[in-house]
Amino acid sequence: MSPVLRLGFSFPAFSRVVGDPGVPRGTRKNLLLIFLALPAWCILCMRHTISVLVENKFGVLTRVAGMFSGRGFNIDSLNVAPTNDPSASRMTIVVRGNDTVLEQVTKQLNKLVDVIEIQDFRDGDYVDRELVMLRVNADSANRPEVLQICDIFRAKIVDVQPKALVIELTGGEGKITKFLKLMETFGIRHLTRTGKVAMARFE
Repeated sequence: MSPVLRLGFSFPAFSRVVGDPGVPRGTRKNLLLIFLALPAWCILCMRHTISVLVENKFGVLTRVAGMFSGRGFNIDSLNVAPTNDPSASRMTIVVRGNDTVLEQVTKQLNKLVDVIEIQDFRDGDYVDRELVMLRVNADSANRPEVLQICDIFRAKIVDVQPKALVIELTGGEGKITKFLKLMETFGIRHLTRTGKVAMARFE
């Protein structure tokens, strides 16, 4: 956490700095604006994973997505596929907002006739995975280093070209983010991600 954010979360320290006449007025004003913006910034950073079981019918995805966009809810990712029951599909939705936003999302989803069940996943109550495929620059000079990083992250090479590799990686969000940052040094030509899928640890 940066020193400014640490100061913002420590109200006594913040009060001392803002009240200190020795601190330039412009600096104190900027710190006050940052402190006032912190609650909203923290709320926007909160992410929730929701699993929605829906009837496998034409137009259901459109209605669910329309509900989110119509009410201004922000979707980080959305994944949908049939379940072991051909008549039902499961959506895994990652939504950004505080607990009030999550409650509103759940209430609005329950109003849709195609929704069978909604499950809100909390930290520690579920396992999640995401798949990413990317095409990375990899010529004879840097290919060994790219392959070494892929081996460390247990990524798979799914296509080989003279100056590029197509790589597949499955894992949690943190693992994928670290891998992509390393691949950026070689140059990522194309990238596609499935979005998160999740399952409860216990019934």
